[in-house]
Amino acid sequence: MTVGRRITVTGTVQGVGFRPWVYRVARELGVGGCVRNDDRGVLIDAFGPEATLATFVALLGTDAPGRVRDIAVIELDAVATGSTTQFTIDTSRAHGAVAVSIPPDLSTCEDCLAEMRDPSDRRYRYPFTNCTYCGPRFTIALDLPYDRPLTTMAGFPLCEDCEREYRDPADRRFHAQPIACPRCGPRVWVEPGGGDLADAAARLVAGQIVGIKGLGGFHLACAATSSAAVTTLRERKRRDEKPFAVMVADLAAARRLAHLDAADEALLAGPERPIVLVPRRADAALAPEVSPDTPLVGLFLPYTPLHHLLLELVDGPLVMTSGNVTDEPIAKDDDDARARLAPLCDALLLHDRPIATRCDDSVARVVAGAPMILRRSRGFVPRAIALSRPVAQPILAVGAHLKNTFCLAHGSSAYLGPHIGDLDNALAFDFFAEAIERMGRLVHVRPELVAHDLHPDYPSTRFAHDLGVERIGVQHHHAHIAAVVAEHALRGPVLGLAWDGVGLGSDGTAWGSELLLVDGARVDRLATLRSIALPGGDAAVDHVWRISLGLLDDAFDGAPPPAVMDRLPGTQIRVLREMIAGGIHAPRVHGMGRLFDGIGALCLGRTRARYEGQIAMTWNHVAAAGDHGVYPFSIDRATTPWQLDHRPLVRAVVADLIGGVSPALISARFHRTLVAAGVALVRAVPGALPIALGGGCFANPLLVEGILGALGDRAVYVPRSVPAGDGGLALGQVWIAAEGASLCV
Repeated sequence: MTVGRRITVTGTVQGVGFRPWVYRVARELGVGGCVRNDDRGVLIDAFGPEATLATFVALLGTDAPGRVRDIAVIELDAVATGSTTQFTIDTSRAHGAVAVSIPPDLSTCEDCLAEMRDPSDRRYRYPFTNCTYCGPRFTIALDLPYDRPLTTMAGFPLCEDCEREYRDPADRRFHAQPIACPRCGPRVWVEPGGGDLADAAARLVAGQIVGIKGLGGFHLACAATSSAAVTTLRERKRRDEKPFAVMVADLAAARRLAHLDAADEALLAGPERPIVLVPRRADAALAPEVSPDTPLVGLFLPYTPLHHLLLELVDGPLVMTSGNVTDEPIAKDDDDARARLAPLCDALLLHDRPIATRCDDSVARVVAGAPMILRRSRGFVPRAIALSRPVAQPILAVGAHLKNTFCLAHGSSAYLGPHIGDLDNALAFDFFAEAIERMGRLVHVRPELVAHDLHPDYPSTRFAHDLGVERIGVQHHHAHIAAVVAEHALRGPVLGLAWDGVGLGSDGTAWGSELLLVDGARVDRLATLRSIALPGGDAAVDHVWRISLGLLDDAFDGAPPPAVMDRLPGTQIRVLREMIAGGIHAPRVHGMGRLFDGIGALCLGRTRARYEGQIAMTWNHVAAAGDHGVYPFSIDRATTPWQLDHRPLVRAVVADLIGGVSPALISARFHRTLVAAGVALVRAVPGALPIALGGGCFANPLLVEGILGALGDRAVYVPRSVPAGDGGLALGQVWIAAEGASLCV
């Protein structure tokens, strides 16, 4: 007996070959009906014997491509609908707010690579080869549903051969929206000179810098083996010491440059293709200028046919860094690249497929045996994060100031936007506003509530004020812990260790090393770090020795041993001490990142940080392996909140430093001390609540692995798919706003 079922499938199910897969399975099972995209996801009307439909639905949940979140089934009257034994793919429909996850861009599949390398194939060496299972998605999408007329491929009419593949259910390119070939698809060229890929490769081999248009924007590329080329790129890009990412042809090439374990290789070769931070080999054939201040190197594999072809022609690793001047957004359009990138490079490799949305490369590393996303962008965005319960109204969260991302939520889905970066200039802010508008248009949602950081001077906060909708201020560190709670779908109260640089507290002071009790939108500040003076304010974050001075004077009552004071510059000390004593332009902060900066600068003999987080990361990298003991610390429980007193730690570090102990051993003891302090704080709270680690300091593997090991008897949750730092903050803002708006103003 024939019965009917209407099946609604939600999740990442558009643009990933889901409808063609459903078509083929239905035909194999003898199921009649149709499949189509709509604003909820994918809608299937299926008709056949009840047992057959049960098998069909079961396969949807286990074997289908993409990421299925939910399958809802209701009965249909097979007679009334006039169903037949035929199964078709129907025209997509869209109306109202959508409940789909726009697919991320997908790295080139092995079948497409094989065609591209086959001299007899019509797509031989074609740099825009793709199929239903790979290629551009988010970065070419103009609207939903995800169909070719609503992408930037709309301007490339299909030739007869591509049209036939697109219409043939048995073909791998059946309903592949970016389908193209040399006859009808995009083309590449070099400016100046009008050359091709081979010309661009020859320029790279010759030591030139080439701006390369990719999926979500431009890269600046040069030979990673050439000190001269890398040095020139640093000078032009105005990037003194921050490491560059390196693209290599395959895993074999990656193994020649870095020590990789199975988890590293799986992350490198995954469909998202992030930049992965891995230990560089001592004999790696890389210019030392690529990553001059770290034993790590950021490697990633090609994720477009153009990249594969270019790496084959160059036959060596390439620096592939964001196509911008430092602190500006990446270039997206050809004219933008001609204006902003031309002074930085010797040539541009362009193509005529427009980029709808900027999307920089993602960054990840393996921490405690599992991936941790440090920058969530291409390959991951805009994959929806499932919320444990739906939001009552559409919410926009605008993040903070550094490493900005935003988040848009409706129903049970939260969409983190692409990495935007620091909102320090007009171009970055314009990108921020443009990306929010585009994402809102793609998911057909207009926010009715906007959540922002408490800091009134952040550009993101001012943007929230100007939207003209109900708004909510959310405390920075509360949001860090809430992001972990949202990612792991935790319910009920949790203890949160929120350790980062700085964020405005609800009391108007600068927080940054907090033990919080978080229960929904309610938060109690249980403990913090003893405050640290920043003489000169933000200038001390760059001139890190000033933080060292503040820590030393505090620990030694203004009279540190001369042997350690000799490690600081002799100028300005008197003036800076007067600033600290008088509280004049010397704010006091509780940031764990500042403790890292002050101790790291002192022990490493560094006076300046050339980029955000440099000293803390370097201090982490020099730490010796093994258990080398713990420095003293104290927790003052007579205060509210409790205070973790760093002065005993500072005095012990100074004694080791004067005694000739190596920075490697001091760093190891310093890290183990912070692990012990974090564990002591958590264990001082009665009960056994789950523990969440949030904030940028928990991108540090020594802290994460140490705390996880020491709290093996407790449930400890670590950021994984959402960045621990400010790149994940907006998800926490959404979660708090949804939990109780009136409590967090």
